[in-house]
Amino acid sequence: MTMPAISENDLHAYVDGQLPAARAQEVAAWLAQDPGNADALERVRAWRGQNEALHGLFDEVLDEPPPPRLTGFSRTGGRRRLDRAGAAANGSAWLRHAAMLLIALAGGIGGWLLRDAAGEGGMQWMPGAHSPMVAVAPITLARQAAVAHNVYSPDLRRPVEVGADQEQALVTWLSRRIGANVRAPKLAPLGYDLIGGRLLPGQSGPVAQFMYQDAGGQRLTLYVSRDQVQSQGTGFRFAQEDKLNVFYWIDGQFGYALSGGIARNELSRIASSVYEQLAPAPQPAR
Repeated sequence: MTMPAISENDLHAYVDGQLPAARAQEVAAWLAQDPGNADALERVRAWRGQNEALHGLFDEVLDEPPPPRLTGFSRTGGRRRLDRAGAAANGSAWLRHAAMLLIALAGGIGGWLLRDAAGEGGMQWMPGAHSPMVAVAPITLARQAAVAHNVYSPDLRRPVEVGADQEQALVTWLSRRIGANVRAPKLAPLGYDLIGGRLLPGQSGPVAQFMYQDAGGQRLTLYVSRDQVQSQGTGFRFAQEDKLNVFYWIDGQFGYALSGGIARNELSRIASSVYEQLAPAPQPAR
């Protein structure tokens, strides 16, 4: 009997309990039948861990009473006000929708494939998966960089705020706004010329994006952030969603993510060059 094809959507629905019973059994059998499915099985386990952590964090919110500003009052004195019971019900529904939205968003992040850039191994997962912040943190940098890449790289008219013809002014401006010296690595020897950059909002402050382009119009973006400074030891990692590849790493006070719709091995070669150019200079021996 030929096992039916299992898609990424099937795996997500399986984890969320949204598949019909027969289809869920097929997915479970597919995951268990072959050692070659170990990577998919590891992802399923990781997503379940995320779901459990998120429910542990947000489920109690569902039972909280709505804040006073949402409860309203009866209609009195000619003023049109909400009925208290109806508003309370609406407030409770609002809280439920908010919690569900947070869980759904985090579930979307969980769909990212995290792999060690140096090897062919499967999912890289941090210890302490019962903590929601620990479980989600490793992919935050890559996710933000990918979103920024997808928003700005397709723009043909104004993909950057400041062009490469003002590179020094761009670097000075970004360094001042971020609060630390940033640099735009030279990728021309690898076929990519700087076309400029822009300032973007991060989780706790501004971040920088440098954009490069080759002769065929293919674009790469380098995302530079100080938001993940506390996440020391994440190493050199790889993330992928659809056709977009991202290599990301923490080095000193900066988090870097190089994104592009090119082959993984080619992006790895460029990321290595970026890493070498941006690595702190060795201190002279005393």
